[in-house]
Amino acid sequence: MDKVITGAMLRKMVVSGANYLEENKEYVNSLNVFPVPDGDTGTNMSLTMKSSVKELNMCTNNDMEAVCDAISKGALKGARGNSGVILSQILKGLTTSFIHLKEIKVMDFANALIEGANVAYKAVTKPKEGTILTVIRAMADASVKIAKKADSLEDFFKQVLDIGEEALSMTPELLPVLKKAGVVDAGGRGLLIIMNGFLKIVCGDESELKLQADSDRVGDGNVQMNGGNELVDYNSLADIEFAYCTEFFVININKKTTIADIDKLRETLMTLGDSVICIGDLNLIKVHVHTNQPGVALTHALKLGELNGVKIENMLEQFRALKVQQEPTELKKIGVVSVCAGEGLANLFKDLNVDYVIEGGQTMNPSAEDIAKAADSVYAENVFVLPNNSNIILAAELANDLSKRNIHVLPTKSVPQGISAAIRIDPELSVEENKQNVEEGIAGVISGSVTYAVKTTSMDGFKLKEGDIIGLGGKSILTKGNNVNKVTEDTIEKLINDEISTISLFYGADVSPVDAGALVDTLKNKYPDLEIDCHQGDQPLYYYLISLE
Repeated sequence: MDKVITGAMLRKMVVSGANYLEENKEYVNSLNVFPVPDGDTGTNMSLTMKSSVKELNMCTNNDMEAVCDAISKGALKGARGNSGVILSQILKGLTTSFIHLKEIKVMDFANALIEGANVAYKAVTKPKEGTILTVIRAMADASVKIAKKADSLEDFFKQVLDIGEEALSMTPELLPVLKKAGVVDAGGRGLLIIMNGFLKIVCGDESELKLQADSDRVGDGNVQMNGGNELVDYNSLADIEFAYCTEFFVININKKTTIADIDKLRETLMTLGDSVICIGDLNLIKVHVHTNQPGVALTHALKLGELNGVKIENMLEQFRALKVQQEPTELKKIGVVSVCAGEGLANLFKDLNVDYVIEGGQTMNPSAEDIAKAADSVYAENVFVLPNNSNIILAAELANDLSKRNIHVLPTKSVPQGISAAIRIDPELSVEENKQNVEEGIAGVISGSVTYAVKTTSMDGFKLKEGDIIGLGGKSILTKGNNVNKVTEDTIEKLINDEISTISLFYGADVSPVDAGALVDTLKNKYPDLEIDCHQGDQPLYYYLISLE
């Protein structure tokens, strides 16, 4: 058992795991139980891993401490969705155990799995068995015993993965909803795919170490909106990873230069920074790159020909000058960041004095870094974050570790709850008073939604076909049918009670104002004593969001 994991090998393992998951993310997505068009476990876990890879790409050496710091930091920044957040905590536990080692032996990895499981469980207020947590715990519990008897690092990984597969196969017995849907837990499967990517490197198989395309680089995040405009790219000096905007032309190309050499220059530039443009032919090449090593970029280009029109701008200095002009001298006491999808909903939140709206939600959960950057853009000591989705709350809580503001997560699980919360936030009150008012307010909101089934299945007493219109109350299917307005009406009827005085509808991008108006007329006739509000939400995938108060 002489094989050990070095910093360089650990780097390869994480890249391999990330790439293997990226290849299989749609399969992981397909395991999501609920038959609505926002099953994104595989996507969230893949983006979390890609963020670690991005951070590794900026790590200039293979020292164990540097590699571990990059893995953990990248996963924290990119963590999104409950599965991605839990994965980031598993990686945090692993790297915390590795960081002071020069090399990782079998027993070291066994102990790290235990720490990974412990950190992951602590991250969740109410851990639920039958999930990714069950899988990592099973592997951790068996790891030390396996390590004592394993013939090699490869043998150790294979045995641990066998335990993981066995635990995954049992998840339907622990979560009845999985058994009813005939699937295993999606997050647990994603974790095992990553671990199999690790195993490939341990076995000497580097097939997954393909170059990540520049368009795949993590960091684009979700669009953050302010008054309809995209936010400034950088919110603090720390956000500017590559300081020098470097532009030039290569002219009088050398006779020996080939198109392959231009491609190689582009690949080299991608290792030096980001925002890479390297286009042209054997007559003229245009180059643009953000880098901390402009001289190195120029030196590589000189191998192809002569340089012309060289321009190097210090973006750090540009940012400082911009901040002097823009940043107020005093921070206000309270600011608000909200998450939603749809221009109409974004405008509603802005009308309610929300400072920044992060474009996201169903199918595109923002990462912890996205949320932290949005909070940093708000010139306030304390920033309330309205996740408006139960799958975003954990990432919002992690954002506090990345932000210079004091982030307070208000656990809104739906857009209607978020709107209710935004109405109740009073900048003149203290943080605690606002929290209390919001919690009392959202407790009285009944949320519903109308979307379509993405697969044929049976759930909540309904036999669903792909394409059926379904009405939801939280995570329960209440109604189904073929007509959007009729299903919406039936859903409201299932949700309503004698204490309700207001029905608010937010119609999505696939609903016309005429159809929404017709539904309002129907509801006014049916509930003449109630106030009926209807707003253009423009949200994707969901025909209507429903709020009853």
